[in-house]
Amino acid sequence: MTTTTSMMYSEIAQQPEALRHTFAELLPLRSEIQALGRSAKQVLFIARGSSDNAAVYGSYLLQVHTGYLATLGSPSIATVYGSKVDLSDVLAVAISQSGKTEEIVETMRWAADCGARTIGITNGEQSPLAKEADLALVTRAGEEVAVPATKTYNTQLAALAVLALGLGADLNPGDLDRVADGVEETLAAPTDVLEEVVERMVAVEAAIVAGRGLVFSTALEAALKLKEACYLYAMGMSYADLLHGPIAVVDSRTPALLVASPTGPTLHGTVALAERAREAGAPVFGLGGGDALAAVSDLSVPIPDVPEWVSPMNLVVPAQLLTERLARRLGYNPDVPRGLNKVTQTD
Repeated sequence: MTTTTSMMYSEIAQQPEALRHTFAELLPLRSEIQALGRSAKQVLFIARGSSDNAAVYGSYLLQVHTGYLATLGSPSIATVYGSKVDLSDVLAVAISQSGKTEEIVETMRWAADCGARTIGITNGEQSPLAKEADLALVTRAGEEVAVPATKTYNTQLAALAVLALGLGADLNPGDLDRVADGVEETLAAPTDVLEEVVERMVAVEAAIVAGRGLVFSTALEAALKLKEACYLYAMGMSYADLLHGPIAVVDSRTPALLVASPTGPTLHGTVALAERAREAGAPVFGLGGGDALAAVSDLSVPIPDVPEWVSPMNLVVPAQLLTERLARRLGYNPDVPRGLNKVTQTD
């Protein structure tokens, strides 16, 4: 395997610092978040791409730990259909790493016109999204050059963790102190297993990436990264949906990449899925899941033992490292995937 690194790798390695700076910036804003959410009964997330995957984490986090109903919005309702909806009891949270994606900014404006209070999560401090939201949660990832979002994605998760605390989640803010340390531990760990996973995936054309609950977002983001940078047909799915039919595609030519927190109520189901995939002859590669998932996986990449609610910030790192290594192993430049730009504009 080539030892040449990429800008994508450099930005993956910058995540501990980016996470620490983001938490330091945003944790003092919890009272402002609380004030905005006081009259809301529901949270509506507005996002696309990697930011939409981050919103999936936010949706699960809020519904599990705050009691708010949280849903993913459909921007086309605003930008294509121009419909009017009563959002007077809604807190709309728009997420965009650049803050310049016109569709997301326009949809946030639409939500405000429909009566919602608005929060913008962005890495662009001077962006339209930050300037127009009632409250801007500006992440501190620094400039991101590589097209695949890595540190901007993970700091979005950090912002969503702070959002949950501001909206009353009965969670320990001290758990956030363990996130950056855990990422550093993952970055410093031996790469033998990860590189073996890369070698096992070089010849495949498709893969299943599955998780559930709070880590479902990581499965979606890992699949997106493999598609973006490695041109692999990777399906990111909840393992519950996978069992409703798509499990039929899992075989010796289609590995299963399974994502799980070291603890939590979805771990047992992930282990059961690994056993079923192996019975079908599929290679099974585990990300996280502790000893339980490692025991039923062909290869397993561990993450530090952190609480489930913060584990997606740790779990996404080996998925990013896998993508960066596999892209280079296949002869691709992960920094500039074909047909993609850093800021994507849609109608």
